[in-house]
Amino acid sequence: MFWTLLKILVFVALVVGIAFGAGVLMDTGQTVGLRLATMEFELGPVQAAIALLAFILALWLFLKLMGLAVATIRFLNGDETAISRFFMRNRERRGLEAVTDGLIALAEGDGRKAVARAEKAEKLLNKPVLTNLLIAQASEMKGNRDQAKEYYKRLVTDDRSRFAGVRGLLRQKIEAGDTDTALKLAQKAFALRPAHVETQDTLLKLQNQTGDWRGARKTLEQKSRSGALPRDVYKRRDAVLALQQARARASEGNEMRAREAAIEANRLSPDLIPAAALAARAHAAEGKARAAAKAVKKAWTVQPHPDLAAAFAAIAPDEKPAARAKRFEALFAANPDHDETRLVRAELLIATEDFPAARRALGDLAEARPTARALTIMAAIERGEGSDDAVVRGWLTRALTVSRGPQWVCQNCQHIHAEWVALCDNCGSFDTLAWETPPDSAGPSATGTEMLPLIVGALPGKGADAKGDAVAEAAESGAPEARKPAAETIPDAELADAETAPEQASETASKADK
Repeated sequence: MFWTLLKILVFVALVVGIAFGAGVLMDTGQTVGLRLATMEFELGPVQAAIALLAFILALWLFLKLMGLAVATIRFLNGDETAISRFFMRNRERRGLEAVTDGLIALAEGDGRKAVARAEKAEKLLNKPVLTNLLIAQASEMKGNRDQAKEYYKRLVTDDRSRFAGVRGLLRQKIEAGDTDTALKLAQKAFALRPAHVETQDTLLKLQNQTGDWRGARKTLEQKSRSGALPRDVYKRRDAVLALQQARARASEGNEMRAREAAIEANRLSPDLIPAAALAARAHAAEGKARAAAKAVKKAWTVQPHPDLAAAFAAIAPDEKPAARAKRFEALFAANPDHDETRLVRAELLIATEDFPAARRALGDLAEARPTARALTIMAAIERGEGSDDAVVRGWLTRALTVSRGPQWVCQNCQHIHAEWVALCDNCGSFDTLAWETPPDSAGPSATGTEMLPLIVGALPGKGADAKGDAVAEAAESGAPEARKPAAETIPDAELADAETAPEQASETASKADK
């Protein structure tokens, strides 16, 4: 409304100004003389102004006629669109101005203005690819998804804009959560532009989410060929996908193909812990004990892990505890000073009932770097050596308040996982889990569990005979269990009966084959 009123006022002022100027010119009484050859003309001020305007109009008309003549000559020479281009030149200029305004509005985030300019350009220009793309993106910014979808479909019908149209529809399906349709669109976009990095990443993510591991490996290979992925990163990610393939085949009951995929995953990335553990079990199932031990030792050298110890134990599941402890020394030699080596060695010695040796193997871990597992092992050692129930109970209750030790932690969102997975359960990131100790929360516990060792029992101290079910009661109250690597740590309930039934505790430990 304001702009309309302003335009009217400007027009009125312009008319008044012209009328006033014409009156001033007429009052001067001066004339303008014009001589052409032998002819002489004398014009008044107003007549001179009118003659000047007529001359300018005639000149403009002459130039237009000359342009039309040139276009006609080009048409006669075979340029079939020369005349139509001549008449559409002004229309095209206005259309391009509308496109420019639309792009600027799009960059500014003004979806409504961008849509208006784009629709104006669509009427003025005969360039559907340009205007369809602009309207689709402007409609999407404005929030009109249906209109955007319609124009993206129009883009798909043109070879030049097909890829842009497919990507637009793909983005909409991902936002709507339609994974199946999004996967098909991503495959179509990948077929159109195999070297497009963003499309490769999108397709890989969708294939991982839907469990299409075989397709994901092909996409990853194409990404490596296009130079978008370093060779070492490619091998690592391919190993992760091969491991997922092995798990999927195992769940389908195809054990042979599962073993092949597991061995391939270990070959691609020997230090990938779950791949090494699964490959070792695959080799053991085929009777290749040396190959299984080699796979575990290679990964243990880089990063000792309970799953590796369990896989190493599974190579000979029926061996006696003493024989197992002796066989494990070859594995421990690959990384002798690591905390995991000391923990597993202590567990194996507990299974053989050599509790003093288990204490020496554990060393100062329970004090220097206490974890729930280390303290539970200390409780087992104290119980095996006949310590008082209060001492055992003190170790177990202290285990409630200390760190759980290394866990699978997502490097992207810090989410903790109970076991290794290719995709983070929280953020969906691919291959971001690392075996590390998560940061402990600062401050006292809300439940006051730091006081439990003082309330329930004393820490280290020897008592008389250790009898009763104190440890079993502590376990029932929530004391964490130690992880179960090569030889399983004796459960708390069996520790309580270790003096009265040592044979049963030893037999339980020897059956572990994780």
